[in-house]
Amino acid sequence: MKRVLRSLAFRLLYTLPVVWLVVSIVFFLIHLVPGDPVEVMLGQGARPGDIAALRHAYGLDLPLHVQYIRYWEGVLHGNLGMSLRMGQSVTSLVLERYPYTAELTIAALFIALLISIPAGIIGALHRGQWRDHTVGVVSLLGLSFPNFALGPILILLVSIKLGWLPVSGAGGLAHLVLPAVTMGAALAAVLTRMVRTAMLEELNQDYVRTARAKGLSERRVVYVHALRNAMIPVLTLIGLQFGALLAGAIVTEKIFSWPGIGRLTVTAIENRDYPLLQGCILAVGLTYVLVNLATDVLYLVINPRIRD
Repeated sequence: MKRVLRSLAFRLLYTLPVVWLVVSIVFFLIHLVPGDPVEVMLGQGARPGDIAALRHAYGLDLPLHVQYIRYWEGVLHGNLGMSLRMGQSVTSLVLERYPYTAELTIAALFIALLISIPAGIIGALHRGQWRDHTVGVVSLLGLSFPNFALGPILILLVSIKLGWLPVSGAGGLAHLVLPAVTMGAALAAVLTRMVRTAMLEELNQDYVRTARAKGLSERRVVYVHALRNAMIPVLTLIGLQFGALLAGAIVTEKIFSWPGIGRLTVTAIENRDYPLLQGCILAVGLTYVLVNLATDVLYLVINPRIRD
């Protein structure tokens, strides 16, 4: 157990420089893009004295390297600064919006797994038959619809035409369905192909033939023995695709007016709100790191050989 914990601790330490690099790149890029957030706040008719005073109040008149050092000093003390546009603590804004994005991402991942695991198993068990071809066509169709196309289609069909679900906003389970399906559809298509490929490989292994020869039921052979080993590459793909889900949340939350981190990030970009954008990117980066660490832990749980 000590060896496992030490290994996980080292993996966490290795991923922290990635978060630092991402936030640093965003910091310098957003400051290098032409435009002044103070002028955006005060408008084109603002007096030069007012602009200079506000720039000094937010520390935007300091050299860029000084602003960078001050930013990381604040991060290490748990202070992400104040939003230039909203006048609130970035930490409070991120903590307020983060649960909505987490809820949406987990729901999308649940829908993707709910679709992909049974579909991939069906495709593997009926390889080359009409069921396998149907799974392949449906998964290809899911890959062909990006979030920004599938979201409006679902709104027009399910919400406006049929009136089954709300168009936008957050409130309950009904508000969560459409954005979760929009985000989870493409991931379900990718995972379906991975589950099918992994199951085909495992079903041809010697231990599966041995289990069948011992008289174990086909259900036990497929779902207990083969599926457990097939989930290793699937977990790897889920960990990698989780970042894509977070990126897709930016578009999806904007389409469905979902009050999460993604929509907050778009608002920060539009207003050139440096501290808010950096806080959102930092939250997303830390989430991605923790998800990959959780994936490593699940490896140990599912496959004892990796633990040994």
